[in-house]
Amino acid sequence: MRAWLLVEAAWNSRFKARVGRDLNERQQGLSETIRTIAWKGQLRLTSRYAALSKRGIQANKVCVAVARELAGFVWAIGMHAQREKAAT
Repeated sequence: MRAWLLVEAAWNSRFKARVGRDLNERQQGLSETIRTIAWKGQLRLTSRYAALSKRGIQANKVCVAVARELAGFVWAIGMHAQREKAAT
């Protein structure tokens, strides 16, 4: 995954975590474990963004820090999906 894509996605952490209609439709067919990891990721990243912003850290630096954590959640979901695929 490209770094700029992670940073662009991290900007969405400014907003409250939620599962909208579109996201809910995209998640159909995914395992419950993957959906849980994704939800935990949303909660953690939004709280991390808020905490760093509250400390007065520059918005771009906050976003890059959140992008780094997002990479970890992407990795976790990928590993779990790989295990699920191997099990079938």
